[in-house]
Amino acid sequence: MASSDFSKQTVRVSIFNQSYTVSTSGDPREIEELAAEIDDLMSSIARRTGSLDSARTAVLACLHLADRLRTAERAVEAVRHSLVHKTRDLALLLDQALLENEKPPKT
Repeated sequence: MASSDFSKQTVRVSIFNQSYTVSTSGDPREIEELAAEIDDLMSSIARRTGSLDSARTAVLACLHLADRLRTAERAVEAVRHSLVHKTRDLALLLDQALLENEKPPKT
């Protein structure tokens, strides 16, 4: 058994009127918070669509979360791209400053 298996805890959560036992090696409160968010999302979707079909509601919740994930991934990629360009620009400025510093003084 791996050492991480010893630190796992089980957490009982309820999502859309269904109970689940989830195993986590992290903070159980995080699982409880995530479950509450998913429960709220699914309840909201069910109210808006008028559907009590849990499978349909779960699929719509997954699509919503996938859209949020894609948006976050795009934002992270934009920041990474900007950071690469700013780092390159800063390196060029630093190289220029070093070259200016190496030139003999003008007399």
